[in-house]
Amino acid sequence: MFYREAGDFKTSYEQDSQTFPIKFDRFRYYAVLAIAFLVVPFVINDYWANAILLPFLIYAIAAIGLNILVGYAGQVSLGTGGFMAVGAYACYKFMTMMPEVSMFVHVLLAGGMTAIVCVVFGLPSLRIKGFYLAVATLAAQFFLVWLFNRVPWFYNYSASGQISAPERDVFGIMITGPNAPAWATYMFSLIFLTLCALVARNLTRGTIGRSWMAIRDMDIAAEIIGVNPLKAKLTAFAVSGFFIGISGALFFSVYLGAVEVGEAFGITKSFLVLFMVIIGGLGSIFGSFAGAAFLVLLPVVLKVVGVDVLGWPTDIVAHFQLVIVGALIIVFLIVEPHGLAQLWRVAKEKLRLWPFPH
Repeated sequence: MFYREAGDFKTSYEQDSQTFPIKFDRFRYYAVLAIAFLVVPFVINDYWANAILLPFLIYAIAAIGLNILVGYAGQVSLGTGGFMAVGAYACYKFMTMMPEVSMFVHVLLAGGMTAIVCVVFGLPSLRIKGFYLAVATLAAQFFLVWLFNRVPWFYNYSASGQISAPERDVFGIMITGPNAPAWATYMFSLIFLTLCALVARNLTRGTIGRSWMAIRDMDIAAEIIGVNPLKAKLTAFAVSGFFIGISGALFFSVYLGAVEVGEAFGITKSFLVLFMVIIGGLGSIFGSFAGAAFLVLLPVVLKVVGVDVLGWPTDIVAHFQLVIVGALIIVFLIVEPHGLAQLWRVAKEKLRLWPFPH
């Protein structure tokens, strides 16, 4: 079979540490990147961009960030929506205060600002964990939403309380605003997702990622063998906040264009990203992609099947979506805690051994 190594040995450290040890996996990875960068921009339209592709790209970044914190470092967080709001409002302030600076810099600065805020709210993790840490991050969620609602400076004293993204271009191509073409916003978000995924993959496979996983598995034993819990936990919050801040900045500036913090970044957003991580798989970069794709495609599929084909009322379909997501979360937590990523991993192992029994 083509999907199998010729023996289980490596002749160099680079071969032993490569992300895709099987040649077929590497070719598949390059093929996906080639299609995403060289094919999709030429066939994309506004519907595909706004209904599927942009939400998937942006939520995948947020899911990667939360997965680093929850799946790799074992620190529970229910404040993802609030941290996305930090990225959105920081990006808005940078866009209005420094209009001559590139949009790439605005998004990166928004991610850095969110990382700082995330570290501040992650300080309680040095003393508490589990349910109490979840409550602390939930308090951060409500505090940040209240802050952006009540302090007019954050929305430039607008009478409506909303923030609207000014028109910005990159190399003469509009990225934000109503005149931005679908392919440009898609490519802009895809570049950030690709870079974030590569950074996250290398971090989780390195020394810092191993320290996160040591703290996750048993923090006392990790401290005994030399892992610094202060550094491990705060770096996990910082990296997670950086990715979540980037997703919030893109969600506001590239995808929606105008947001109101309570509606766009409420507690529902925090649970949505958390469900993506749970369904996709804790402690897996691929699981972040799988969970984001599943929860972005689910309402689209239900609308096509339920509303367009079967003629069901829209509210019934919306409630049916909640039932499906809730049932899947229960099933995955009981039957397969590592989510879709583990199912994909098991399927690949069976394919590698076929036609011999596992």
